[in-house]
Amino acid sequence: MNINIYYGGRGLIDDPTLFVTGKMQEVLAELRVNVSRYHLFEHKNEILTLPQTLKNADGIILASTIEWYGTGGFMQQFLDACWLYGDKEKISKIYMSPVVMSTTYGEKEGMLSLITAWEILGGLTCSGICGYITDTVALEMNEGYVNLIEKKAENMYRTINQKIACFPASNQAVINKLSFTQNIDLTPQETEQLSHYVSDDSYVKRQKEDIQELTSLFRDMLEEEGGEGEFLSVFQKVFKPQAGLEADYVINIEEKKSSLVLKINGKELECYYGSHASPQVELNMNRSALEDIVCGRMTFQRAFMSGTMRMKGDFKLLRSLDQVFLFDERM
Repeated sequence: MNINIYYGGRGLIDDPTLFVTGKMQEVLAELRVNVSRYHLFEHKNEILTLPQTLKNADGIILASTIEWYGTGGFMQQFLDACWLYGDKEKISKIYMSPVVMSTTYGEKEGMLSLITAWEILGGLTCSGICGYITDTVALEMNEGYVNLIEKKAENMYRTINQKIACFPASNQAVINKLSFTQNIDLTPQETEQLSHYVSDDSYVKRQKEDIQELTSLFRDMLEEEGGEGEFLSVFQKVFKPQAGLEADYVINIEEKKSSLVLKINGKELECYYGSHASPQVELNMNRSALEDIVCGRMTFQRAFMSGTMRMKGDFKLLRSLDQVFLFDERM
C-alpha cells in the first residue's frame, strides 16, 4: 500500500500539523505502508507536476495549517494542478484523509473545503482530523490526543485496505451536470507532458515571446491591409477651415505602429502618419472607434465622453475637431 502526504503549510517548527502528520506516518510505517511526504513549499516551482505523484498512490493525506484564513496558497495551487493536469480516472480510486490544524479559527471550514475539493475531483474521502491548537507542546504531551491521531491513521489504513465503499457525493453530480469548464480530451501521457511544460519557466517565457511576435505580425498585417494612407484622404476631404485655429493633433491607433498626425494652421491642413514630439492634443483609440467617427456614427467628443477614446491635452481643442472635420454617414 502506498500513501502520499501533501503538506501545504510553511514548515514552521511549532506547526501542529507537522506533528500530527509525523505521528500518522509512524503508525502507517508500522503497518508496512510505503509513505511519501511532499512539502509543497519545497516544491513551489514544480507544484504543477506533482499530480503525477498520484499515479501509484492508494491513498493520500492533504494536510494544512490555518494561520489566519483558509488552507493556504500552496494547497490551493496543488488542487488546481490536480484539476487541470491530474488523471481523473486514477483520482477516482484514491482515498483522501484531510488533516487541518488551526492556530486561529476555521479548522472545520478548512477541512470541509479539502473534502469538497477532492469530491469534485472525483476522489474518495475517509475520516480526517481537525483541531484548534495554540501550543504544539501541549499537543505532544497529551496522551489522549496522540491516541486519537493513531486511531485515525489506523482507520485510514483499514478503509483503504478493505476498499470500503463511499456514498456518491452530490458535489460530483452537480459538477457533471452544470460545469461549463471546457473539456480537453487528453491522454494521461499528454496531460503529464503538458504539466511538465507549464512548470518549465523557460518554456513559458518562450511561449510568451512567441505570442508577442505573433501579435506584432498580425498588427503589421492589419496595417498593410488598411494601407499607410488609410483615413488621410477622408480627413483632407471633409476639412473645413476655422479662422484662427492653430493646433497639432496626434491620434494613436492601437492596431498601427505609426500615429496619425493632424497639423492645422488656419486654412491649411497637414495630415500624415508618423510622430510628433509635442502635440496640443493626443488621442488614443482603436481602429474600429476611428471608423465610427469618420463614418459619422460618432463624434470625437462623444467618443471621449463614452470612454471609447482617451485623450491628453486641451479639451477646447478637442471640441474644435468636430467643427473642422464634418463627417456624416454618407462617408
